[in-house]
Amino acid sequence: MNFKATWLEPLQQRMADGALLLLRVWLGQEFLYAAWHKLSGGFSPPDWFAQLDFPWPLGWLHPQFNWVVAGWGELVLGLALLLGFCSRTAALGLLYITWVAIYTVHFDLGWAGWRLIETDAGNGFKVPLLMALMLLVLLGHGAGRWSVEHLLAHDTERH
Repeated sequence: MNFKATWLEPLQQRMADGALLLLRVWLGQEFLYAAWHKLSGGFSPPDWFAQLDFPWPLGWLHPQFNWVVAGWGELVLGLALLLGFCSRTAALGLLYITWVAIYTVHFDLGWAGWRLIETDAGNGFKVPLLMALMLLVLLGHGAGRWSVEHLLAHDTERH
């Protein structure tokens, strides 16, 4: 009997699926929090947001439109990521939102990070970059077995 095939490989698969679940839950709740922050104040962006220099083609759009689309994007895609539904598409959309946030807000503020996150000095690009790297992992690996998309795929195989 092969020890690796009977014990180690299933354990490694469970650990990988657990890690993907933890990544999805962590990132999903972060994006849901960001969406709540944007959408709970109404559809008008704060003054600092209206002054940002957005990349093409977003620079042509009204700041209020960008604010609302970013909020709804974080809400819908964050929830999809949390549940593991269309996770690669959600990760790709959230990567775009994160890239725009780094480009417009965080990059000019430098590399500030962990100890300063809850302050203005902590708005650098370190944390959004780490989130982008986590999204890349989910884009490459998908949601894992502990997800809605796995349940749906498994259910269709039975019928």
